[in-house]
Amino acid sequence: MAAAVRCAQLPSSKSNLRLLALAGGAFCFFTLRACLLPAHAEPSVYPTGTTIYDPAKAYNSFVLFVGGDDVSRLIDLNGKVVHEWKYNGQPVAFIDPTLVSGQRGHIFVTLETEEGKGTDLVPGRVQTRIRKTVGEIDWDGKKLWAFGASAPGGRAQQHHDIARLPNGNTLVLANVLYPLPGFATPQVLDDVAYEVNPEGEIVWTWAASDHLDEIGFTGEELKLVKASKNADYLHVNNLKPLGPNHWFDEGDQRFAPDNLIFDSRSANFIAIIDRRTRKIVWTLGPHFPPITEDGNVTSRKIPRPVDQISGQHDAHIIPSGLPGAGNLLVFDNQGEAGYPHAAVSYTGGSRVLEINPVTKEIVWQYTGASSGNPGWSFRSTHISNARRLPNGNTFIDEGQIGRFFQVTPSGDIVWEYINPYPRRGKDQETGRATVNHSVYRAQPVPYDWAPEGTPHSETPVTPTDNTNFHVPAKNS
Repeated sequence: MAAAVRCAQLPSSKSNLRLLALAGGAFCFFTLRACLLPAHAEPSVYPTGTTIYDPAKAYNSFVLFVGGDDVSRLIDLNGKVVHEWKYNGQPVAFIDPTLVSGQRGHIFVTLETEEGKGTDLVPGRVQTRIRKTVGEIDWDGKKLWAFGASAPGGRAQQHHDIARLPNGNTLVLANVLYPLPGFATPQVLDDVAYEVNPEGEIVWTWAASDHLDEIGFTGEELKLVKASKNADYLHVNNLKPLGPNHWFDEGDQRFAPDNLIFDSRSANFIAIIDRRTRKIVWTLGPHFPPITEDGNVTSRKIPRPVDQISGQHDAHIIPSGLPGAGNLLVFDNQGEAGYPHAAVSYTGGSRVLEINPVTKEIVWQYTGASSGNPGWSFRSTHISNARRLPNGNTFIDEGQIGRFFQVTPSGDIVWEYINPYPRRGKDQETGRATVNHSVYRAQPVPYDWAPEGTPHSETPVTPTDNTNFHVPAKNS
C-alpha cells in the first residue's frame, strides 16, 4: 500500500427552480450569495423544500442528507423531517438492514474531527478539519462501531465514502499524507482503501499511488500527474464493492462481486480493483472522444460510445434487482479536470450516464434537455450523485444548488426538493453574510430501512405557474 501505507492524510442556474413557484406551503425563502461561475447565475429568492411531487409516478421513500448546519436529516418526499441526528458525515450513509442482522435505522457518521496540523494541511485546501473518528450509530444516536485509533497516525482521515460489506467488515476511503519519489509536491495526499473489521482493526489495504501505471496514462500524462502542484492529485471521490451482477455470473472475472469500483475526479477515470491481486483490471477513461465537434453537440442517440466525461462522481454498478442492473451509473459533472484538462463546453451542463461496462456504450442519459430545458439548466461542476430506483426512476442530487429530484426514464421530473438548511457564514474578506445550499451527497432510503411505524406522507405537490407568482409587497 504505497509500500504498505507509509504511516505517519452554486452556481448551477436555479432554472430548475426556474419553473417553480409555491409548493403547497412547503417552501421558505433564503438569500443566496451571488458569486461563483461567470457563465451561470442564481436568483436571490426562490422556494425551498418540496416543490414537485407526484406520488403515483415517484418512487416513494425517505431521503437522507446532511444540511449546512451539520445535522443529518431523514425526510419524506413531502419534505417533512421524520428523524434527525446531531452528526454529519462525508457522506452520512444509511446502512441496509440486511447487512446489520436486520436492525433498522443504523447510519454511518463522523464521530470526531480535529484541526489539521503540520503535514496534515495541504496548501490551497479550504477545509483544514479532518475526520479523526468515523462510526456507526443507531436510530437513537448510540455509538455501535468506530474506526480511527488503528489508522496511521491514530486518525481515520476518511473522506467521500464508507460502506458496510457482506462479511460484516467496513470499507473506508481515506487519505494518508507522505512523500512519494518523482512527485513535485513535498508530500502527496494519497487515496487509500481500508477494510476494517468489527473491532476497528485494518485487515486489508490498498493505495492508489502503487497502481498509477495500470490506469492507462500516457508517459506525458503521467508526467503531468506527478508535476501537479495539488497534493490531492487524483481526488478519488467514491469507493464501493461491485456487488452481485450478471457479468460475473456469465464468467467475466473482472466483475467479481467483492471487487471494488472507484473514480478519480481530478484525473477523469473510473476503475475496478481486483480484491485478490490488488491490480486494476478494468478502466473507463482517462481518454474519451469529444462531446462536441466543430461546436455542435453530438447526437443524443443511444447506444453510443462513451464520450468525454470530466470531474465525475458516484460511479457504481446498479445493484441486482433494479432496472439496468449490472450497468454503470455515474454523475458526469462536466467540471474542469484531467491531465491535461479536458475540453468541456463553456455553457454545457452536467449529465447522468448509464453505461454498459463491457461495451462501454451509453445506454441511457439524463441532461437538462431530457426535461425540456436548456442543457445548461442542469449543472453541478463538483459533488453530486445519482441512484437508480426500484420503479425505474433515477434519483439525482444536483449538489451545488442542493436540489434533489426524481426523473422517469423519459426525463419527466416527478419529485423535486430544494435543501432548506443552508450553511451560513461570513466572507473573510468583506465580512458579508454568505449562504450555501449545497449538498455533497443524498441517499434515497426505502421505508422499511427505518424502524417500523416511522411516519411519512405522500401528498401531491403541484407547482404554481411561476409567471403568476410574485413576492407580495408590504403594505405601506
